[in-house]
Amino acid sequence: MPMNFHDPSNRTSYTTRTADASWLELISKHLNLQGKQAVDIGCGGGIYTHALLTLGAEHVTGVDYSAEMLKGAESNLANLDAVTWIQGDAYQTALPSEHYDAVLERALIHHLNNLPACFTEAHRILRPGGTLIVQDRTPEDCLLPGSSTHIRGFFSEKYPRLAEIEISRRHPSEEVIKALQISGFHDIQELKLEELRAVYDHPEALLEDLRRRTGRSILHECSDTELEELISYISENIKGSGPIIEKDPWTIWLAKA
Repeated sequence: MPMNFHDPSNRTSYTTRTADASWLELISKHLNLQGKQAVDIGCGGGIYTHALLTLGAEHVTGVDYSAEMLKGAESNLANLDAVTWIQGDAYQTALPSEHYDAVLERALIHHLNNLPACFTEAHRILRPGGTLIVQDRTPEDCLLPGSSTHIRGFFSEKYPRLAEIEISRRHPSEEVIKALQISGFHDIQELKLEELRAVYDHPEALLEDLRRRTGRSILHECSDTELEELISYISENIKGSGPIIEKDPWTIWLAKA
């Protein structure tokens, strides 16, 4: 069954990683966040809330519709003062208009059906000239074959229905761009990123991470038995006993308000 983001047992599912240097480098290349006010909508466990601060943001407001996710985020970043946590959704954040310099919506839009409404809200809270960062997978990103670096590809190879689920909830790039334009954004750029997800010292560490379904909502579509069969399939297809360097393919859209 789908992942329940309101379940307390999933509170820390999106708190266990840090944003990779490749993500920080790409965003800093295109956007100066020094001393800026930023919002992380769909902040989950606060991984990229922290990344925005790392890039120099003076203050970041983390927004999520799940109180449990926010509890995990607040615990994860308990030592940081420059963060405010708000329970809200992407369509109605309840944040002030024209107040922020940057809005991040990472791994958010595949949960939403109404992209224009989501982007219109982001446009409302951004100052004129502010930047919206949208990051998600397109259907094409989801269909890349499995390998020792692209572990997600094995999910769909083993269970084609997972590919159908992924594709059904992902938005093609042209749809994202059109929704951004409808919502008043301009100077839209599309970027591609293979972001380092994690380095596992040995394959068994990866397999244990999969067993916990850590930060992988699609694996909640599998029963425990199916998950064990998937883990066996991946184990058979990963060659060698050394480190596993897992990367995730992403599409990133930058748009000006």
